[in-house]
Order: sequence, then structure tokens, then C-alpha cells
Amino acid sequence: MTSHGRPRITVVGIGAGGWSDLTESSRGAVLAAPVVIGGVRHLAMLPDRPDQARESWPFPLRAGLPDLLARHEDSAIVVLASGDPLVSGIATTLIALVGEHAVRVEPALSSVALARARMGWPAEVAELVSLVGRDPRAVLRTLSPGHRVLVLSSGADTPAEVAGLLREAGYGASRLVVLGDLGAPDESRTEGVADTWSHGSPALNVIALTLAGPVVGPRTGGLPDEAFAHDGQLTKRDLRASALARLAAQPGELLWDVGAGAGSVGIEWMRAHPTCSAIAVEHDEARAARIAENAGRLGVPTLRLVLGRAPEALKDLPSPDAIFVGGGATVPGLVEACLDALRPGGRLVVHGVTLETESLLAASYAQHGGELTRISVEHAAPIGSFTGWTPARAVTQWAVSR
Repeated sequence: MTSHGRPRITVVGIGAGGWSDLTESSRGAVLAAPVVIGGVRHLAMLPDRPDQARESWPFPLRAGLPDLLARHEDSAIVVLASGDPLVSGIATTLIALVGEHAVRVEPALSSVALARARMGWPAEVAELVSLVGRDPRAVLRTLSPGHRVLVLSSGADTPAEVAGLLREAGYGASRLVVLGDLGAPDESRTEGVADTWSHGSPALNVIALTLAGPVVGPRTGGLPDEAFAHDGQLTKRDLRASALARLAAQPGELLWDVGAGAGSVGIEWMRAHPTCSAIAVEHDEARAARIAENAGRLGVPTLRLVLGRAPEALKDLPSPDAIFVGGGATVPGLVEACLDALRPGGRLVVHGVTLETESLLAASYAQHGGELTRISVEHAAPIGSFTGWTPARAVTQWAVSR
């Protein structure tokens, strides 16, 4: 902040038309600033001003940004950005670094708004996914027949990568419209389907997807067991749905999936909302690799893996909003460590199938309260030429809120 309490960083969005598209007020702010920071392309748009310090972004950006800002800590700074700087843009990074009160944003018309206008898609009917600097498999979280998705591309290769992912997921009939250089005189539009996509794309593009394929499963929890690669260590569908209902994922919250097995609970937690995050703690290397595979295929490639045994592996992790323990609850100190780690209002769900674990959970319930449930599930299966019920092992579930 400046000495007068005003934001010391002003982020000015620039549209495809460049300098000439800026308002008189924005042009004045840029030229009056002692320091201007931006990409090489944006800095090249500016009129000469010999006494103005101009710096391009450091690489890597997040690592170098604090030092860059520190060099100009006594100066007002103007930052140049494309479109709306709060749509997968630099303003988000700056606010996270220096606080919202130190940053003022002057947006231009965003590529997202232009894409919606070109497609005639109201904001409330199209989901937005940013792949800028991100794993493209994140788009797989959105799979649903008839669903509309706007994808912010990372570059010219993104449309082909997305088309390939859709084909592999059984969504090859999905329609792609690649909108290139939106708002510029040479704006382009290319259409096709994922199965036969072979078009080149400009570096600046937004992909409009109309998805076509089978129902993958719910985002609220309870994907089919077949959706996960596993070696038998899997929280089964009905039990998983019950646990997720009690874990109660909220936007922006963090889950620890302790003894993660196939990673199913952490993966479904992250599918509930794009801002939900999860850490899967698993000591077996083969299972950890399988968790990463499952997470990528189901559209949450940013799930974090920690290889180790709980409770030791939990010591340096960020405080969670919810914890699921699918096995190993009888390890000395594990349940206590989980309860101590939870943030206020946090939720813990523990599953057990042995008498020893059931005894532990009964004692925990008596001491801490919560909800103790015994769940038995039976599935219809052939018995000779007839059909009968095959019971699965009963599971004791303890759920408690801090």
C-alpha cells in the first residue's frame, strides 16, 4: 500500500485491439506510472517514455515475482494484462501475494465474455475451465452429456490435446468450436468434432465444447467402482457415498484421504467443486501410482500425493477441513492426530471392518460424540439358475464434527 492507503498496484487489462482500445483514463494511468510491468508483447504497445521503468515478467513467474515487486516497493506500479486480469490472470496471483487492498483492477472485455457472445451462451449455462499453465486432464471433470464448457487454452496445441482426451473418454462425438484471437481484426472460428479433429489453432484461443457421451457418474459422490483402477483396496460405492455425504465438501476446502488405497474419496471430494483440494496419504508406492492415474483420468490431476504412513506422514501437512480414514484407524495415535489437525468446524469420518476397529470407534463415539453407524450392503447375484443376495462385509462408520 502507499502511504495514503491507496492500492500501489493497478492492473490494467488490454484487449485484442491493444493500446488504442484503452480508455483515456487507463492510458493516462499507464503513462503516469513510474513503473510498468507486463509481458514483452504488452510493453511493446506503449508509447515511449524515457523516464519510466519498464520490466517484463520474471521466469518462473511465481518464484521471481516477490523480488520484482520488492525492487519497486516505494513506487506505484501499473501492471499490464490481457483482457480481464481476474479471469485466470495475473491479478489473481498479485492479490494472493500482496492482498486485495493493495491491488486495483481495471479490466478490459475478457475472452470469456467474447466467447459467450460469439456462441450465444448465457453465463449460467456454460462451465468455465482454465487450462492456462495447467494439466489439460482437468477438462475431464466436466464430462456430462449435453454439457457446455468454455475452455481457456494454454496455447495452440490445447484444442488437439482436449480432443484427444475426449476421444479416450468416450466423448469423441463432442463438438468443438475454437475461437481464435477474439476481438482482433483477424478473429477466427474453427468447428469440428473430437473424433476427427485435425485442425491447427492460433496461439490465443478459447474452446467452446458441447459434450456428447455417456453418463460418467455424479459429482456429488458415488462413482461406479469400475471408474477406479484398484487392487481391492477401494472404498466401495455405497460406503463412499455415505462417507462423502458426512464429509460435506464445501468450495475451497481441503481433505486428507488417509490410507487412500485407490484414492476414490479424495478424487470424488475434488470433483464436487473446482476449488476443492485433497491430499492422498498412502504408504504403498504401487497404490500411490494408481491414485495418480485415477485422479488424472477422472479430471482432478492436481490431487496431491504424500507417500508415507500415518500419523507420521501427517505432521507437516496443511490443516484440513475434513479427514477420511478408510483403514488403519487402530494405528496408535492416528485418530487423535486427525482430531487435533482439523480446523474448527472440520469433519472426520472413519471406517472400520474389524472388531478391534469397531471397539475403537465405539470408544471414540462415547468420548467425542458424533454419529456411529453400522452399514451392511447386499447385492443381487446369481445362485445357480436363480438370483439371491450376496452380503458384503459390514462396515462401522464414525463421523464427528469438531
